[in-house]
Amino acid sequence: MYKYTLPFLFLFLITHGQESNKDTTIIIKSYSERWELDKTEKKGTFRLISYKPIYLTFGRISSNPNKQPKSENPDYSASEKLPYNNTEAKFQLSFKTKVAQDLFWGKGDIWLAYTQKAHWQIYNTKISRAFRELNYEPELIFKYPMRFNFMGGQFKSIGFTLNHQSNGKNLPLSRSWNRIIFHTGFEINNWIITVNPWIRLADDEDENPDITKYIGNGELNVAYTYNNHQFYSLITHPFSTFKGGSIQLNYIFPIKGHLRGHMQLFEGYGETIIDYNHKQTTLGIGISFTDW
Repeated sequence: MYKYTLPFLFLFLITHGQESNKDTTIIIKSYSERWELDKTEKKGTFRLISYKPIYLTFGRISSNPNKQPKSENPDYSASEKLPYNNTEAKFQLSFKTKVAQDLFWGKGDIWLAYTQKAHWQIYNTKISRAFRELNYEPELIFKYPMRFNFMGGQFKSIGFTLNHQSNGKNLPLSRSWNRIIFHTGFEINNWIITVNPWIRLADDEDENPDITKYIGNGELNVAYTYNNHQFYSLITHPFSTFKGGSIQLNYIFPIKGHLRGHMQLFEGYGETIIDYNHKQTTLGIGISFTDW
């Protein structure tokens, strides 16, 4: 019953919201505002605010569900297929807080961040609607503002991140990796572009040896805002080969007040860490929440 009820609930929210509330003005933060790069935007430390997009996808359909996760390390390969559906729910929660401000000539900031992504087999009664995959991603982030004009736009910051990602599972489905992620942000008109190359740190007990060959060595994040509508893409790719990588396309549109609709299309490897070497195409629709 839930399989059909939730999509209809989403359609009701869209139609009801558009008819009953004409004022759907949403203030979308600039890159500088998101990271408090200017002196006038500094708001102090230990305030919990949004980080990556926060959304709930009622229905996510996969062209090729990963029913038997495998790794190049044989100890981390499933021995039999799991009864997963190709339709599930997905949600992402993400927060950050600034823990130190005005370092290094009074400009650099240090942030702590946490993102959790969940894939929930809510329509699968055979496995009691269990969570298929949970990804945990704590980060320590250093941001340093800059103003470098380039082709009509401006580079806004440089920095690096100490990043850990894992799924918290036991053998043979455990997956994890650690990275140093470098980043720079560029803004021009209604476009925000961030470039995030990374270095994977060595792991004595490697659960996913070839993860960079599939997911890649970096991420390009491109976002465009038009009125109250937002489009953003996440693109990953290994620098050494044409095989691998992924693209995620997102469209966010107003429903009512600060509630927004969210459509997401994914193609490639590594939608979750358990799927790092598994290729699929997925399409999801749900709701997204305004940054604060």
